Amino acid sequence: MLKKTFAALALGTALLGAGQAMAADYAIDKEGQHAFVNFKISHLGYSWLYGTFKDFDGSFTFDEKNPEASKVNVTLKTESVDTNHAERDKHIRSADFLNVSKNPTATFKSTSVKSTGKDSADITGDLTLNGVTKPVVIAAKFIGQGDDPWGGYRAGFEGSTKLKLKDFNIEKDLGPASQEVELIISVEGVRQ
Repeated sequence: MLKKTFAALALGTALLGAGQAMAADYAIDKEGQHAFVNFKISHLGYSWLYGTFKDFDGSFTFDEKNPEASKVNVTLKTESVDTNHAERDKHIRSADFLNVSKNPTATFKSTSVKSTGKDSADITGDLTLNGVTKPVVIAAKFIGQGDDPWGGYRAGFEGSTKLKLKDFNIEKDLGPASQEVELIISVEGVRQ
């Protein structure tokens, strides 16, 4: 009887350990420039204006066997916006757009993850931008995972979402073609 109890306890411990090993925490690798928060917006309906946020941090929990248990948290510094044009960047940082003196950070915190295919999911979360918090859905795609040359383990994803500027109290009249911005996100995380 004692032998069976120890065997059951050992099996239960092994299964519990295996279940815990499925989910892993990752730090977004911004130091190695393996993560990007980019955007594009129509310029007067004639072309696209592209930009990026250069300073952000974040983490995610990825559970390959149970993607719905995954989580994402990102904080970015709005002053780090860069469109490769100093005067435009200064204007984007102003109260007309991001109001960085009043709202120096933007955050995203996931609230749910729903699988949409073998390597894709919709990540719903709360985005706080320009002092306004709204739910958004990021269409995400799993790119890959594995060992890196430095002894670590990495996982990578890309995602995108569209935001209406007025939803975040950005009401500068840019014309009807320029009222929505697309965020394009690419992250590679290092398992912790």
